Amino acid sequence: MQPSRKIAVAGATGRVGRHVVEVLEARGYDVVAMSRATGVDLVTGEGLAAALEGVEIVIDVATGASPDQQEATAFFTTAARNLHAAGTRAGVQRMIMVSIIGTDRFATGYSAAKVAHEQAMLSGPIPVRVLRAAQFHEFVAQLLDWGRQGERSYVPDMRTQLVAARTVAEALVDLATDPAPATNGARITEVAGPREERLADMARLLAARRGDSVAVEAVSDASNPEHRLYAAGALLPGPDARLAGPTFAQWLQAAA
Repeated sequence: MQPSRKIAVAGATGRVGRHVVEVLEARGYDVVAMSRATGVDLVTGEGLAAALEGVEIVIDVATGASPDQQEATAFFTTAARNLHAAGTRAGVQRMIMVSIIGTDRFATGYSAAKVAHEQAMLSGPIPVRVLRAAQFHEFVAQLLDWGRQGERSYVPDMRTQLVAARTVAEALVDLATDPAPATNGARITEVAGPREERLADMARLLAARRGDSVAVEAVSDASNPEHRLYAAGALLPGPDARLAGPTFAQWLQAAA
């Protein structure tokens, strides 16, 4: 079966969603951009039925406003149910969703909410493929700024394989437009950057590029029972992951 020329993107104005829309349009697809800004609400279902008319494939990269486990879980599971219900009525043939590498190794927090999201999507009537991604390059600036306390910035002691949001978008589009059906073993795949990096080292690189003299320190939150997983490599990809550049340093250079 050839891929549909009409693909809907849930979360089309977000960090990954805007790249997904650009990649799809560059490849000649008719894109339905779904977000609150375009009148589509995944939680209430407002505008969803109309948006999915004639759509064969949905790429779900939507995120809620809160990182809280309970609130994020409610958002993701409700959105999944609504996408399956409206998608089934509209004749949607398959859906692709983005998740996080290693999310199933955590029992609390946002990662646990993403596990619930995966389960809700995979258990619905429409076939779903899950793409688990490493932390985005854009994630470094966010954590550097969040952790700033005066002349120091405290960032998580984390081993990761940072990947560009654009690279994740390209992998999502490749999955969505791949005519080969997924086997049971391939329903969950991974995408990550080309090499392992320490988050603190990348934060220092970013600070230096900004001309910021802030001192970056890698820390573990002892109040989090799972804090050791970050430093132990729980967020690193498996051997079958799709690895693709640019590296964080290359991405910074291109942005400059």
